[in-house]
Amino acid sequence: MTNATKPTSRKSVPTVDGFMEALVHPHKTAVQELRECILSIDGRIHEQVKWNAPSFYLEDNFATLRVHPVPIVQLVLDNGSKKKANPKQFKVPDPQGILKWAAKDRCTVTFSSLEDARSKMDTLRPIVVSWIHNL
Repeated sequence: MTNATKPTSRKSVPTVDGFMEALVHPHKTAVQELRECILSIDGRIHEQVKWNAPSFYLEDNFATLRVHPVPIVQLVLDNGSKKKANPKQFKVPDPQGILKWAAKDRCTVTFSSLEDARSKMDTLRPIVVSWIHNL
C-alpha cells in the first residue's frame, strides 16, 4: 500500500464556523455570543476546534467553551494544553464571584442560558484580559 492509498486515522478537524454551523445545542446562541466576546477582547486571540468545542489560544490554549454534555455551557480557563508540574497561582479579578477554581491555574464559568451569558459578559471581559496577562 502506498502512502497515497494508506487509510488515515485522523479525522478532519472542522473550522470553528463549521463546528458552530453543525452544533445542535439549546444554548447555541449563547455559545456564539461568548465566542464573539472572547475574540473581541484581544486581536491576538485565535480559535480552533479542540476537545470537540471552540477553543482559544495565543501561543498555547488558554480557554475552551465546554458544550457537552448538553445542555452545559462553560468557559474553561486554563494554562495551556499540558498540565504544569508546578503551576503558579493565577490572580484574576472576580468581583461577582463567577469563577469556580479547579486548580491554581484552571477555573470555569458556567452559563445557564443566553440571558445568563449576556449578564456575565461585562464581568467576563476583564477576567479574560487578566487571565491572558497571567500566562
